[in-house]
Amino acid sequence: MSDPARSETFVELANASLTYGRGTSGIVALKQTNLRIAKGDFVALVGPSGCGKSTILKLVTGLLTASSGAVLVSGREVGAIPVRVGMAFQNPTLLPWLRIRDNIHLPLKIVPPFRANFKAKRHSEFKDRADALLKKVGLEGFADKFPWELSGGMLQRASLCRALIHDPELLMLDEPFGALDQFTREELWAIMQDLWLERRPTVLLVTHDLKEASYLANRILVMKPRPGHIVEDCDVDFARPRTIDMTYAPEFVALTQRLRQLIVAGREPGTVAQ
Repeated sequence: MSDPARSETFVELANASLTYGRGTSGIVALKQTNLRIAKGDFVALVGPSGCGKSTILKLVTGLLTASSGAVLVSGREVGAIPVRVGMAFQNPTLLPWLRIRDNIHLPLKIVPPFRANFKAKRHSEFKDRADALLKKVGLEGFADKFPWELSGGMLQRASLCRALIHDPELLMLDEPFGALDQFTREELWAIMQDLWLERRPTVLLVTHDLKEASYLANRILVMKPRPGHIVEDCDVDFARPRTIDMTYAPEFVALTQRLRQLIVAGREPGTVAQ
């Protein structure tokens, strides 16, 4: 896909690996991996459980330190310079004692430069910022509700708002739609696509849903376990904005089938994907 925003490398793994434990008892979660992700790109990581998808997310955010090699964000080792990161997980993890708007405001209370102005702007500019996001994801009028008053799909919408409220440069999505029903997932794919097209953060999405990866991503990395490593790097060239109807097109189905074959081949020693 030709996109000028993809020419500038924002995330890089240079011979990066991760081993849990030491010596002969150590378990290699991710073998030496080289990977470059351009600024503003949308990359999906797919593969069976235990193949290192979430490990890459944790390395890029600094939650884990590489056992060897380097992890660079914005040209420097991860953590060397401040980079705004947004995160959304399969569990929305909203604080039950806070109203929805207050939950969404949490990054603004923590992340510079917003935290310096939080008290002054929480009832004005920051309130408007949260309410605008809630409207965009279909939650207008729910800002003053508590999490327990919302359905699972509504909570995940609020979680996306919280992940985006501070204009992150890097957005990490770890199966954020995995626990939802198919219709809600598809609705949130469209919302996520719109938000990405509008804001253009650099996105890493971990998912087991090949249709989801093909709908949302510009690029899909297929991974194999034991030890985790990337076996295929696929560009996704479908025009945007994408629609659910497009997912039934022969070329879309062919892509998801090819991804499935790669994953199945990776799980069965001695087989080769066609």
